[in-house]
Amino acid sequence: MRLHPLAADGLIAAALTTVAVLLGTEAVAQGWPALDPLAWTLVALLTLPLVLRTRASVTVCLAVHACWAVYVTLGYWPVVGSFGPMLAVYTVASLRPTRTAAACAALLAGVWIYAGLRSDAGSMASVAGQAVGFPLVLWRFGYVARRTGELTLRLRAEQADRARREVAEERVRIARELHDVVAHHIAVINVQAGLARFVFRSDARTAREALDTIEGASGEALAELRRMLGLLRADGVQGADGAPAPGLDQLDEMVTRVRTGGVGVELRVTGTPRPLPPGVQLCVYRVVQEALTNVLKHAPGAAAAVELAYRAGEVTVSVADEGPVEGLDPVTPAERGGHGLIGMRERAKLYGGTIVVGPRSEGGFGVRLTLPTPVQAARRGDAVRE
Repeated sequence: MRLHPLAADGLIAAALTTVAVLLGTEAVAQGWPALDPLAWTLVALLTLPLVLRTRASVTVCLAVHACWAVYVTLGYWPVVGSFGPMLAVYTVASLRPTRTAAACAALLAGVWIYAGLRSDAGSMASVAGQAVGFPLVLWRFGYVARRTGELTLRLRAEQADRARREVAEERVRIARELHDVVAHHIAVINVQAGLARFVFRSDARTAREALDTIEGASGEALAELRRMLGLLRADGVQGADGAPAPGLDQLDEMVTRVRTGGVGVELRVTGTPRPLPPGVQLCVYRVVQEALTNVLKHAPGAAAAVELAYRAGEVTVSVADEGPVEGLDPVTPAERGGHGLIGMRERAKLYGGTIVVGPRSEGGFGVRLTLPTPVQAARRGDAVRE
């Protein structure tokens, strides 16, 4: 439970007042005059203003030192009134610049020596040592407290700034994820719409299948949009409807959908399939999705091959096409740049993998992604020999 600063200062002032009152009752036993009402009033003025020590530290420090000087001048026991000025000096050192704290520490030392002179102390050397030692110790403790507070505030500001940057980076990642998803489905819809229009009068069955594919692709695109927007609106939520992120078990479905768009895609899996982390699966899925989307856009009618290989300590996926079919114009220019390839490279980097993208020597275009698999996965059968 955290107290309000004013309440905490009130408790400290009450505690110091109690200590001063208890010491004041011992004044006669120590050879000093008994405290009269004026002395008790001065004691109260030495401790009670400390309630405002954090709000007006210098003013409180000057006020309590003035009261202490009056108290000493009237011949009362100086020790009773020393606690308030000492705490006031510490407070100034913990809140104000070094010069201000040094001036208040010097003020404490001056009043301390004055009290020693007024009390006819037997050893002024001891009084002088206390007048130097106590202010220095209080100034040092206050300085350390101030530096600690400044470092704490700076650390909190840096943490808040880092959190804002992480949120911004996550939103950018989600936006690129959304770009990949929507681009894939829009490419399928575009190809299927063109096919449906071409065979609308001559082949009603093919046109109907194309429309069914458009319906399915658009529905999946909307579901992905809802999932991504749900991630933007809530932390720790997989999607607006709780649907899990796609994984390797959905590669067949994606290949089938692309195949209906006019691209002859062949999926081949080598090695022994094994469980992989969801993030690795999503990375592989999105890279294959982006690569096949590029085939739809840049090489319509081309045949493509997707190979997923489980190897020792890693998983590799490659997507290769044979280039655009002669006589069919690509939807966009043949250069395969833009955010899609940037997104693939960033995904590979995120999971500590490598990706090679570019034209193939035998013709066409290829994408090859290699991701390391966790040690736990290797223990479950990642030592596949080829």
